[in-house]
Amino acid sequence: MIEPINLRSDTQTLPTAEMRRAMAEAELGDDMWGEDPTVNQLEELVAGRFEREAAVLVASGTMGNLASLMAQARPGDEVLLGAESHVYYYEGGSIASVAGLMPRLFDDRRGYPLPEEVEAALRPSDQHFPRSRVLCLENTHNRAGGRIVPLEILSQLSEVARKHELRIHLDGARIFNAAVASGVPVARYAALVDSLTFCLSKGLSAPIGSLIVGDGDLIAEVRRCRKRLGGAMRQAGVIAAAGIVALETMVDRLAEDHANARRLAEALMGLPRLRIDLDSVETNMIYVECAGTGCDGEAFAAHLRQAGVLVSAVPPSRIRLVTNRHVSAAATEEAASRIARVCHELP
Repeated sequence: MIEPINLRSDTQTLPTAEMRRAMAEAELGDDMWGEDPTVNQLEELVAGRFEREAAVLVASGTMGNLASLMAQARPGDEVLLGAESHVYYYEGGSIASVAGLMPRLFDDRRGYPLPEEVEAALRPSDQHFPRSRVLCLENTHNRAGGRIVPLEILSQLSEVARKHELRIHLDGARIFNAAVASGVPVARYAALVDSLTFCLSKGLSAPIGSLIVGDGDLIAEVRRCRKRLGGAMRQAGVIAAAGIVALETMVDRLAEDHANARRLAEALMGLPRLRIDLDSVETNMIYVECAGTGCDGEAFAAHLRQAGVLVSAVPPSRIRLVTNRHVSAAATEEAASRIARVCHELP
């Protein structure tokens, strides 16, 4: 049987042997009481890395985004966010159904809005309209191809938000990919926003967990929201231990994933039945338009699965490939070869 090459997502990375040992040996306490020393160590490490006052561990990026927005807006308030953003597109409608917040959408197909587009989305102060409270951004931006929000753009957006008394939440699930690819320290991104969430369980390879960073008062409110969402934990040091190892050992190696993604994208560019915007391949993601194969995204993904390449279908006619630590340079070359063979064999 052919060995599959898994390019579905960097969420499918497995913990390293060092992470497993750290989890088994972690010193534990009750995190609900603030007494788990390993969680406290992780949160202090993260707050220092991002140069913010505090950090809090949550179970997932979706919980982190939701708790951050709940802490900064009230039911009936409006959140400005992208129509292609993860918060709007992939989080089950939780900002409306759980937090009671109204989404106000802007075009983020490039990965971010322009400052004037944010200003255009703002409503007048009028009893007919919800109050605009939070500007929500994403870096790197998943559906835009893993694109990075340039620091200059983020700074301009921050100025607009401050001008209009908006809070800013950054869904930084893959902020370390952005930092490694751009050479901009994560603290510089964090300095421009009120809250920032990032994931340990994607390219950093920890099995579970995300963190939120911000000022002390805000993080205290986020903890209250985490409790309301059922996210307060007990002996969570078993999670935090893997996160500490992830931050200490897995960040710099993300550059390998970026190089492999670029290599794979360039190889696929030579296939006439596929289309790729090479300029969008800035980190570890590749979006491929496959309508030229005569297949929609689901059908083409099924053909690739039979050939031993696992990808995500993105309806109607795209697939997504994500490199990660389990996919070597040699594996990306083999994946390109298998994809080329499928394209050649399709009628």
